[in-house]
Amino acid sequence: MSEIDAEFGGDESPSSSAAAALEHVVDPVVIVADGRITYTNGAARDAFGLGTDDSDESQPGTALDGWETLETAIDETTVGTARRVELAASKYDARVHREADAATVIFQPDLEIESTKSDRVVKDRAIDEAPVGISISDPDRDDNPLVYINDAYQEITGYSYDDVVGCNCRLLQGEDSDEETIAEMAVAIDEDRPVTVEIKNYRKDGTEFWNEVTLAPVRDDDGEVTNYVGFQNDVTARKEAELALEQRTEELEYVLDRVEGLVQDVTAAVAGATDRSTLESAVCDRIAAEPAYNGVWIGERNPATERIDVRADAGDAPEGLSADDDHPAATAIRTESTATDTRDGSTIAAFPLVYNDIEYGVLAVRTATDRSIDDREAVVLSALARAVASGVNARETSRVLATDAVVAVEVDVTDTAVAPVAVSAAADCRLEYRRTVHRTGDRTASLFTAIGPDASEEALADALTDRTDLEWRVVVERDGECLLEVSGGDDPVAWLSGRGVRVQAIESENGRARLTLEIPRSADVRSVVEAIEERYDRTDVVSFRQRERDGDTREEFAVRLEEELTERQFAALQRAYLGGYFEWPRPTTGEDLAETMGVSRPTFHEHLRTAESKLCQAFFADR
Repeated sequence: MSEIDAEFGGDESPSSSAAAALEHVVDPVVIVADGRITYTNGAARDAFGLGTDDSDESQPGTALDGWETLETAIDETTVGTARRVELAASKYDARVHREADAATVIFQPDLEIESTKSDRVVKDRAIDEAPVGISISDPDRDDNPLVYINDAYQEITGYSYDDVVGCNCRLLQGEDSDEETIAEMAVAIDEDRPVTVEIKNYRKDGTEFWNEVTLAPVRDDDGEVTNYVGFQNDVTARKEAELALEQRTEELEYVLDRVEGLVQDVTAAVAGATDRSTLESAVCDRIAAEPAYNGVWIGERNPATERIDVRADAGDAPEGLSADDDHPAATAIRTESTATDTRDGSTIAAFPLVYNDIEYGVLAVRTATDRSIDDREAVVLSALARAVASGVNARETSRVLATDAVVAVEVDVTDTAVAPVAVSAAADCRLEYRRTVHRTGDRTASLFTAIGPDASEEALADALTDRTDLEWRVVVERDGECLLEVSGGDDPVAWLSGRGVRVQAIESENGRARLTLEIPRSADVRSVVEAIEERYDRTDVVSFRQRERDGDTREEFAVRLEEELTERQFAALQRAYLGGYFEWPRPTTGEDLAETMGVSRPTFHEHLRTAESKLCQAFFADR
């Protein structure tokens, strides 16, 4: 601060002693406050032709040459500092001394002015035009008031220069400004160290914004703090995104915590149920136990009535719902996708129960309030619906193996995507299905007996050259027939078994395969047949008939096999099994076992091989 500024003390006009001193200053001196000239010394009155009776003398724009340049310089000068100004339209240059309420301007001819390209001017302009808010405060003044703000500060906060100069920076704070953050800034200022915080501030119009504030002390050559500089950056968009992410994360953690137990319990119900009805009831009861839901039910489309019959429910379940209705449950079955709707003040969401393209019904839930079901919740419930459908499929498949009451269905398939159809169409041979065998991983292959002129590896290789989608090999080759292992293409055996259907036989010749299927009477036979017709082009249903399943029980099979073995064959097989002969390493030898039977080793092995052959024939011959 200059001596003149100190004498004036920041008033709009100098004291009488200061005024007397200024009258002897040869350079023109003018004091400007609130856009008016409040004092001129004699040199100024002479230089600018100002008289005591001039009515315009208080208007600097009229009285002073180069006032526009001076006015801008005054606005840009930090309180408590001085600035040199070049006045191109005047014979004078000026030095501006800025105080909070007024500015003293000294006009000097031939004053050395810093070039606009000088380092100081470039730095001043950089601060004025910086894209971040910059403010400077003076800790030597009471309450550490702001003495400078740049344009970006004004744009961010809505406060003008005159609004904030002379005020503490806390004017940006409001009711939701964090007290701990405010205290952190205060401590840093007390300790004369820099600090960066993020705090909710308020613009002049009262709107909130997130302000990234950096405060740092400015020191003189002696290391004393003379000012504080503040940098303000509006980070509202980034902060709101972070807070939204935190909220979504918290909500997701809540959902996951709640869903974890639900998924575990539903999975346990699916795994532990002995039949389909028990499974469906347990699932409904468990989901309905969640406070979020007011009702849960599982329904199934009745193909005879085209209505959705409720199989199990816990709470709210509709009655007499048509499969063509606009209810979410009907929509979910028709579209095989999730459907939601708001009815009677709550949300109903329905999830199809589908496994391997077989429809097992629909799972529907009603929320306890008028809240919507968001995507995350829908994903969880969809996963539960798939688990239920898988469990139902497993129960239906088990029932196929256990039940004796079946519907025998014969269908003719000519779709060459089916492996036996493709082979019989390309090669001159007839295929008879024997059984399915497991390969590595989850892959399976089917064994067929091939009979005919092309039932050889060489002939099949020529016939199937173009069918690169098929993998095949001849396991055993005899005159006019071979045992053929085939994988790839469309495997109807695996596909149908996943739907609770047992393939009894496949016979394929001239590109047409007849499949003999067994479907439990209690199953939706029509749905299974429709699925076959939809999957395979040019499918013809040959016959339907209800019957009891053929085949022995385990006890009957054992009795029949024992009757086919001679006493010596049965004894050799029994002693080999009980003696651990089929284990590795073997605890006994064929010679030891032969000695227990009182026969030679070659005789024992002959009886054992014959018994093994009869066992394999009984097990594999009709499968």
